[in-house]
Amino acid sequence: MATADGPPGHDAPKHDDPAGARTLVRLQWEPPEWGYAELRLRRYRPSDHATVLALHREGLAQVGLRPGDGVYYDHDFFRMEDIYLRNDGEFLVGEADGRVVAMGGLRRADLVPGGSARAYGGFALGTPALDAVEMVRLRVRPAVQRRGYGTALVRALEGRAREYGYRVLRADTTELQEPALTLYRKHGWTETRRETIGGIANIYIEKRLG
Repeated sequence: MATADGPPGHDAPKHDDPAGARTLVRLQWEPPEWGYAELRLRRYRPSDHATVLALHREGLAQVGLRPGDGVYYDHDFFRMEDIYLRNDGEFLVGEADGRVVAMGGLRRADLVPGGSARAYGGFALGTPALDAVEMVRLRVRPAVQRRGYGTALVRALEGRAREYGYRVLRADTTELQEPALTLYRKHGWTETRRETIGGIANIYIEKRLG
């Protein structure tokens, strides 16, 4: 597939995986789109809502996270435009064989409360300064895991964060989500602290963008 023209003076970046067998290719600049083997990453559309919400809930149920545990929350899925797409953020879905199999987003770090307050909802515009952004909601369907889709999402979202001018990437995951933590560490993220919420260790990590 031909690569769409990007901003003047920029070529669409390509990222090879460690094995060299697959390459993440920027296919289109706006709205953003990437190709990675049979996976196509594109921007979230309202018609994706039910699918991504189900994928999110499926992923948390797999590791035993449930509503009321102080960690689980999904209120951001009902404000996708406000939280992700209208406030210097992004939300991508990955399609393969005609169905959504992966997803992940970027949202300004000041838009959703941190810690246990997240489980109770909340949304407020903070400082307009672009400094830190959260990488959130990384999910890959169990049937298509271990194909590099998670890596493709992380690379694409990191690239978007740089395009927006963010200097720091942040994320958090729980001790129950070891594959996610392993994926982040593989890409140079470091742990900053831990917090116990409802008996579950929540692990905070970040990455400086050079």
